[in-house]
Amino acid sequence: MARLYVDLLHRAETWLEQTGDRTMKRSKNEMKPETLAIHAGMPANEHGGVSVPIYQSATFSFSEADQGAARFAGTEAGYIYTRLGNPTVNALEEAVCTLEEGHAALGTSAGMAAISTVLLTILRSGDHVVATDAVYGATRVLLEQQLSKFGIDTSWVPSENLSAVRDAVQPNTRVLFIETPANPTMKLTDIEGCAEIVRDVQAVLVVDNTFASPLLQQPFRLGADVVVHSLTKYLNGHSDVVGGMIVSGTQELHERFTAMLRGLGGTMDPHQAWLVLRGLRTAALRVEKAQQNAERLAQWLESHPRVAWVSYPGLKSHPQHELMLRQMKGPGAMISFGVRGGLEAAKTTINAVRLATLAVSLGGVESLIEHPASMTHAGIPKSERLAAGIRDDLIRLSVGCEAYEDLQADLENALAAAKVPALS
Repeated sequence: MARLYVDLLHRAETWLEQTGDRTMKRSKNEMKPETLAIHAGMPANEHGGVSVPIYQSATFSFSEADQGAARFAGTEAGYIYTRLGNPTVNALEEAVCTLEEGHAALGTSAGMAAISTVLLTILRSGDHVVATDAVYGATRVLLEQQLSKFGIDTSWVPSENLSAVRDAVQPNTRVLFIETPANPTMKLTDIEGCAEIVRDVQAVLVVDNTFASPLLQQPFRLGADVVVHSLTKYLNGHSDVVGGMIVSGTQELHERFTAMLRGLGGTMDPHQAWLVLRGLRTAALRVEKAQQNAERLAQWLESHPRVAWVSYPGLKSHPQHELMLRQMKGPGAMISFGVRGGLEAAKTTINAVRLATLAVSLGGVESLIEHPASMTHAGIPKSERLAAGIRDDLIRLSVGCEAYEDLQADLENALAAAKVPALS
């Protein structure tokens, strides 16, 4: 069966070649990301639709028995069963892969399905992982509580410090997993520097690009081997669908991930893919507007007398501001900050917002606010959480596309509700 899954890889590519791809009328290398977000992954179809059709079918028919046998044998292109490949899902994979400038991509049922598939494919019992200490809480729980049961060890490091990364590498290190910007501290990791480190030990560099999106950061240009996404966030952008994506830098990695994903069953369904494609078409506009709001809010928060600290890569006070200018096209729309008065003042502030929504997740058109220490990162032991910089007073704000003036007024009222004396 493993060979079958690998052979089925080529169906999507052949299908795209046979039907044609509108983006190929002009070289993809000549197009801007804003254009690619709208047009990439749009194959021609028999009725001339300007939107990708939803192939809402679990299985696909064969014209005769020999055709079914040929498709299972991998000697004829075509679809068999949606878990093994679907035209709508393939269109989304092509679109995200094009934006990331990767080799090939795989849609998954959730962002964690993408991360789990990558790690389960590469790692064996006795292997070692080096990972950013401040990552999405579920990623850390997966490595610490699940994969550790199979003899896989992880060293958590402040990956913004390349010396710490290099010192943590062992002879059995197989994966360097980084999240940049980091969730929720907003620290940045030098992707190019990490790529040099893994080359020396022949490990695989995996970059979670969810916070930045390919519109602001392209890890393959900096030496990454694999890029993963929670499509739920900026690429979908409407808080209405869950999904993930694995983008591989080589065919060899793509084939290995495909065999694992098809076997595990964490694949994406066609309607899910269509919803993400629909969101992707406006991603550049949404990211630009949200980032403009975030840049202004971060500057305002930093000067606010009731705010103790702000972490946002677009601020000159951010420790990796220069790295952001070198590595990213913009600082993004995620802000972390603390309120004078600590944890209780932070909770009061969060409870007092009226425009921003108190909810986890991020990257939607609406602004979302949450408390990582008690929510998204609550599964991490407190000592480890604090060591990673995830403080009790940390508020994570996903800035949306509302009018800036309304967002600022909402936060001003919430900060006033905290009743913390202003810094004189």
